[in-house]
Amino acid sequence: MSQIRVLVVDDSAVARRIVQESLQGDPQIDVVGTAANGRIALTMVKDLAPDVVTMDMEMPVMDGIETVRAMRRRGDRCRIIMFTTVSARDAKRTFAALAAGANDFVTKPSSMFVSGASAAGVAESLLPKIKALMPFDTGGPISLAGAVAAGGRSTDVIRLAARPQGPRRPVRAVVIGASMGGSEALLRVLGSITRLPVPVVLVQHMGAVFTRQFAEWLDRLCESIVLEATGGQVLQPGHVYVAPGGHHLELRATAGGVRTVLQEGPLVNSCRPSVDTLFRSAVGVYGGDLLAVVLTGMGSDGLAGAGVVIAAGGTVLAQDEASSLVWGMPGAVAKAGLAHEVLSLDKIGGAIAAEVRRSTRDSASAAGGP
Repeated sequence: MSQIRVLVVDDSAVARRIVQESLQGDPQIDVVGTAANGRIALTMVKDLAPDVVTMDMEMPVMDGIETVRAMRRRGDRCRIIMFTTVSARDAKRTFAALAAGANDFVTKPSSMFVSGASAAGVAESLLPKIKALMPFDTGGPISLAGAVAAGGRSTDVIRLAARPQGPRRPVRAVVIGASMGGSEALLRVLGSITRLPVPVVLVQHMGAVFTRQFAEWLDRLCESIVLEATGGQVLQPGHVYVAPGGHHLELRATAGGVRTVLQEGPLVNSCRPSVDTLFRSAVGVYGGDLLAVVLTGMGSDGLAGAGVVIAAGGTVLAQDEASSLVWGMPGAVAKAGLAHEVLSLDKIGGAIAAEVRRSTRDSASAAGGP
């Protein structure tokens, strides 16, 4: 039986031991080695050819970001999961690591920093991500080339949603949902389009400290104005609103315009913020005058919400399997027949812009404009 080969990189001997113990308890995982800094890790990656590397951020000799850059420069294709602490400084550095080529990140549980720390919390955070990145196949060896979609190649026939008959609905807002791999995906999508004449509201499954830094990171790199959502904001065209970690983001129509509403209700699909919560709320405000997009991510958050958008007459786009780091969320939508188009990541930004332009043009024509 093949196993997922993992290399653990951390300058702390205690952290290395805890991570190793947390992973070795799973029969699908083989911890092939540990390294105390990035320079050692580079040699071990070359010699051991791991499928996945867990990478500490702060290390002597060569830190995590430098190591990721070096690995990608020389063509190492193994998956890299950054292992970081919950702090504003590390959040900024985490996005630098993602920009350098890391695939995702997890935060170190607080239990790691107390005496007698257990491996249970680490296993809970790391194992699902490792298995999503490198799907376990009991019928043959793990192949990175065969795991490009990080979920295997689906044999399901995708049935696209039918377009409603009659005139196409205008697009008054764009809502987007993403999870694992979403940082890079959202950067590529938002970075490929100019400011839209409608607001964009998005959920990226991420912790509270990280969503604020994520919004600032996108704001620096994209033409749109990107900010973390706070309660009571009036949605503005050309602005992108990121749901804050730990809060569901909803929309509410008021006399002064459509406003953001934050609430800390129960988890939805084990998530808070939840894509389904945002999509349902947006339909309550915009009806079918809505474009919903589901990008790479684990699980099926966004599936029920996409169904609500379709039922209201709105439009749904989903990322395709080949370009998704994990084809869980968009795959669930696509396989349920709830996507009007299933597109590669490099085409989604253009499709969003085209839908909004068409909507603006059709509205102007209906009003007797040029």
